[in-house]
Amino acid sequence: MDALVRPVTDPTFAAGALAFLLGGVALGTASGLVPGLHANNFALLLAGFAPSVPADPLFVGVAMLGAGVVHSFLDIVPALALGVPDAATAVAALPGHRLVIAGRGREAVRLSAVGSGLAVALAVPLAVPITWLMTRWYPAIRAHLPLLLGAVVALLVLTESSRRAALGGLFAVLASAALGLATLDADPAAPLSTGGVLAPLFAGLFGVPVLVEALGGDGVPPQADARIAMRARDLGTSATAGSLAGAVVGYVPGVSAAIAAVAAMPAVPRESADRGFVVATSGANTANTIFALFALVALGTPRTGVTVAIDRAGVPFALPMLLVAAATAACFGFALVVRVGDPYLRVVGNADYTRLSIGVLALLALLSYAFAGLYGVGVLLAAGALGLVPPRVGARRVHLMGVLIGPLIVG
Repeated sequence: MDALVRPVTDPTFAAGALAFLLGGVALGTASGLVPGLHANNFALLLAGFAPSVPADPLFVGVAMLGAGVVHSFLDIVPALALGVPDAATAVAALPGHRLVIAGRGREAVRLSAVGSGLAVALAVPLAVPITWLMTRWYPAIRAHLPLLLGAVVALLVLTESSRRAALGGLFAVLASAALGLATLDADPAAPLSTGGVLAPLFAGLFGVPVLVEALGGDGVPPQADARIAMRARDLGTSATAGSLAGAVVGYVPGVSAAIAAVAAMPAVPRESADRGFVVATSGANTANTIFALFALVALGTPRTGVTVAIDRAGVPFALPMLLVAAATAACFGFALVVRVGDPYLRVVGNADYTRLSIGVLALLALLSYAFAGLYGVGVLLAAGALGLVPPRVGARRVHLMGVLIGPLIVG
């Protein structure tokens, strides 16, 4: 309990906390900028090292939380530049990549930063009342979760642009659901004990097709000015939808930020759909980190990789200290995504895109092997083949989120 009452004015304590926070910011920056690296894999890797760190467990928790928050800001950058998302940014990857191809990548980077920043600003004051509500509504939400997810899938399919696209979208939902049912519970031998099939699944479904289609292409075109061409009202609506979606993720087991962002899509204004998806998904991804922390304290159950890592490391629930760390990390994340995003796009734009695509495909295969062995490489190939289907029939790739939604509906 001493960590709960220790005065923050203690210079030694404050310096130690800041040093560990800066270390977490550095780690989150590195992990967020690696294409296809999922936040959960990285967080659990940190949890494995935590017991050997000779420091106050609260400092370790500050570093983990800082890394998670900054990762949630920066993981959109490789999704925009290369089209390779992690599981949390999958919904925004294609709309965001379309903005990049249209020369609006610098705007997309700032839309993501604003979405994540507004999500933190909304999540902190909303966390207490939403925690109170969710602890009471949770049984009903959990009991009717398959019905709610089914309604989301039906809405996405029925709002396709044509009958052919709707049928293609339905096929993508069912096929990706079958892939999820066949692979998500697998526990393959792999070099990293904290691995899993999420990384190869999402890299295959949403990253490999973009890279394959880009082979021989001209790559990223020159990017125009960074001005945000979205009304403030639409920006606020999208960020609020994303933040509330992130709240659901924090409390309901099995629901990822990507699924929550899919559920938030009907609230995104149609006239600025691509921009709104980037804002809402970034908001859901970052808000999830804040709400999951409150869920851990209120329910004692970790819902994300970061909170699992915090729980395993025995971090004391010094909520005020952890919230200050999260808010400070969000400030760093906001500045970093704007500072790093533009050069990232410029480097990719000046590169030989064929060689770059082949290099990133090789990196995804290496990560898949590290997280899930040869089984993971097979999953990457199968998911990549399936990911090529939706555009061929004029459907949106968002239907491939059936890879997570299907197993949740079935049971």
